[in-house]
Parts: sequence; C-alpha cells; structure tokens
Amino acid sequence: MQTTTPLLDGLDPGTYRPHAVHTTDRIWSETNCYVDLWIEVLHASGVDPVPAASFVLGAGFDGRQWDFVKYQPEDLRRLHGIEVNEMNVWKPFAEHLIENIEDGVASTVEVDAFHLPDTAGVSYGLQHTKTTVVPTRIDRAAREMDYFHNAGLFRLSGDDFDRVLGLEVPDGAVALPPYLERITLEGGVLRVDPTEDDRDLDVARTHLRRAGTDNPVAGLAQRVVDDVEWIRESGPDAFHLWSFGTLRQCGATAELAADVAAYLEGRGVQGAGAAAEPFREVATGAKSVQFRMARAARGRAVDPREPLDAMAVKWQQAVDILRAAL
Repeated sequence: MQTTTPLLDGLDPGTYRPHAVHTTDRIWSETNCYVDLWIEVLHASGVDPVPAASFVLGAGFDGRQWDFVKYQPEDLRRLHGIEVNEMNVWKPFAEHLIENIEDGVASTVEVDAFHLPDTAGVSYGLQHTKTTVVPTRIDRAAREMDYFHNAGLFRLSGDDFDRVLGLEVPDGAVALPPYLERITLEGGVLRVDPTEDDRDLDVARTHLRRAGTDNPVAGLAQRVVDDVEWIRESGPDAFHLWSFGTLRQCGATAELAADVAAYLEGRGVQGAGAAAEPFREVATGAKSVQFRMARAARGRAVDPREPLDAMAVKWQQAVDILRAAL
C-alpha cells in the first residue's frame, strides 16, 4: 500500500527544487538537520520559510557551543497555523508514520543516517548518527520511502527501507522508539501569509528581545582561541565534531539572520535591511576561521583572533541596526 500526506502530496525527488537558502551560491548551504528540514517542508507547502526563521535573532553561546537553533512550534502555530506535537510511540514507529500519513498528517522522526543514501560519503554505510527526516510517501509493498532530509527531498528503498524504519533489527540489538512529532494544521487550514496583525514583526521582536545584551560571537571567539591547542592535539576527527557545534552553527545562523533582515526591510521595517551585510560578514568570517582551525587540526600554528574580533563587531552592529529599526 502506498500512502502520501496531503500537506506534502505530489512531490517527486527527481524534480523537486530546494529553497534558495539551500543553493550552492550560499556561504553556508546547510545549517543543521532540523532547521534545513523545516525550510524545505515549509517551502514545499507553499510557505516562505524566512519569517518563522526569526528565532536566529535570539541565538546565543553557552561558553562551549553555539545554540542548536530550531524553528519554534509557537512561531509556526502563530504565523502559519502549523501544530507540532510530540507523539507517544507505543507501537512499531513505522506503523505510526504510515497511519499519520493515511490521516493526512506529516511527521518528523529521528532515524539513523547510516541508512540514508543522501548522506553518501558522510554517514551512509559509514557511521551511525541520529538525524531527523519527514517522510512524504511510504510504499510498503515496494519498500520505498520519499523523505525530506537536510536540504532536499530524497528516496530510499530495499534494505535501507527496512532498516531506517526499524522493520529489520539485527540479532541481539534493541530497537529503541525514536522521537516522533505530528505536524497538523490548526483548523485544517495552512496560513500562507504571516503578516496578519503584524504577527511576523512581533515574532521577530520577541526573539530579538531574547538575545539579551551579551554578544554571543564575542563568547564564541574566546572559546575558539582557547581551543586552538586542543584542536592541534586532537586532530581532524575531533575538529569536525567541534566545528559543527561552534563555527558552522554560528556562520549558518548569521547568514539566515541576513535573510530575516532583508525580509523585514521588504515588510516595511525601514533600515532593517542594513543589518544583512554585517550578518553575512559574520557568516563569511566563520567559514574563514573554520579553515584556519582545520589547519590547526593538522598540527599547524594558527592565530584566529583577528577575524574573530571582526566577527564580534559585525554581529553587534547588525543586532543594533535591527533593534533600532524594530
């Protein structure tokens, strides 16, 4: 039996085109699996994913890693009538996914990227790592599933189908139930336009207030400088894990914040667009520092302080511009 969800019906991985946020001309073509996933789910549903991305304006740094930013359920509900709620997984989770789709409900589900062919060269068949997908079509007879993951829409089949859905469990292994969410529409209606009663502007202001007065990039800068010697000693494998939680998240957050700033200007918030360029400079700086730290991981001496200091200045400049405009 083949099932699809009406919210994301009629999508073909062979012809699907990702949102502009995921094009190759971006500084950071991906952010994190959950944000990238929602960018494409919203885009495929006919919704601009940028207004609800204002959560990036409240991003922070806890002293060791940059916030793993996410689309906020309350923002999705307020702007688009999208409800996101955790499910109680009380039977084999593949059954929940199929039933949800039959009910016209989309789902997010955590799976093992070891079985996702779109991660070839990174995780597929190489390492077991948790990630989140949204299935859009499940054909149990053909053993096929179409799914959103990261920056695109993909298809898996055969043994990958059985293993990613927990239908085949190796002897001696225990299949723990994954985290699963139901995506429904408030009143059964998707609100495409988020501007009613200036809701989009209120959401942006809320996240900007959450940012507080500390400069998270300044905190990140100190962490990076402190970690140079540790990276030199730990090598490339540790570097890749470390950089994902620090420089990549900072850079991708800043570039998405530039998109939010440009959106706000288009919404009539005069002067907000001026924050886009300094945010992009932060994104570019994060990539430059990441390259320097990659050299450190190969045992070379590096000093990333100058670009890090410039990033902190640009972040503060961008935030101050938005505060004045909003």
